Amino acid sequence: MTDKEEKTSPQPSPENKPNQTSVISLPCEFPYRLIGNGLILGIIFFLASITITLKNDLINKQLLSFQDSLYNLSSQLGFTIDDIIIRGRNHTTIEEINAVLNLTREDNILKADIAKIRYQIEQLPWVRSASIKKSFFPNILQIDLQEHKVKSLWQYNEKFYPINEDGQVIESNYIPPHETLLIVGAGAPENINELLKIIDDDSEIFKRIKAANYISERRWDLILDSIENGITIKLPEKDIEQAWKKLIKINAEKNILKRKLTKIDLRLPGKITVTLEKTSKARKKARAKERKL
Repeated sequence: MTDKEEKTSPQPSPENKPNQTSVISLPCEFPYRLIGNGLILGIIFFLASITITLKNDLINKQLLSFQDSLYNLSSQLGFTIDDIIIRGRNHTTIEEINAVLNLTREDNILKADIAKIRYQIEQLPWVRSASIKKSFFPNILQIDLQEHKVKSLWQYNEKFYPINEDGQVIESNYIPPHETLLIVGAGAPENINELLKIIDDDSEIFKRIKAANYISERRWDLILDSIENGITIKLPEKDIEQAWKKLIKINAEKNILKRKLTKIDLRLPGKITVTLEKTSKARKKARAKERKL
């Protein structure tokens, strides 16, 4: 190798150059596009809902106007109320029903809203349920009532309230046509049905019960034969049914409810305590003792 010769390294050919990868990072625009599209869609939906609402209101007004025209035409053709027949009314007054119906013979029977009328009538204090029917030629509105049945009379704060079969107070003035079970005490209406299911087993004793006193909202005292001078049966707070069955059994064996008693105490488990009626002589002594005191 001469001095003129230079030592050179072979240059890599284009084929021998290593592969190079270039990465270009663009700005992240996806969230902005999503938010923008969401706003545009929201505006579109909002405007569309306003347009639909306005159109519907116009349609509704047109439909109502057309409906009124049909009712007027049908009234001219004779579809007005000829009569209203009410069945099953014992305590509900005609004045109460008329105030609810607010109908006259000139009103269109086709326009009468049966569901609305039934709902309004069922709000009356004595009405348990009602059914309404329309019949034509003659055009009659028939109302069938099912009224509440009075199961007892509740005495509270020196007032008397009729109690229905569900133990609910009927908010109405009431004079019982016959002797009715009197219940006394706070909470008595809500708990009377549970008691009646137990004591109604023996019909003979049940007929003699004149009053049921709910003591301290915990337990019952029953008064037989006479509220003033009858036999008081003191029931326990718990296991009423067991105590009542025991009384029925003993009465069947020994007929104790026909004896001159003033009190039968069933509050102690497995034990019955009776108090005899005082003789006239004993009553006089008791009164004399009270005078001295």
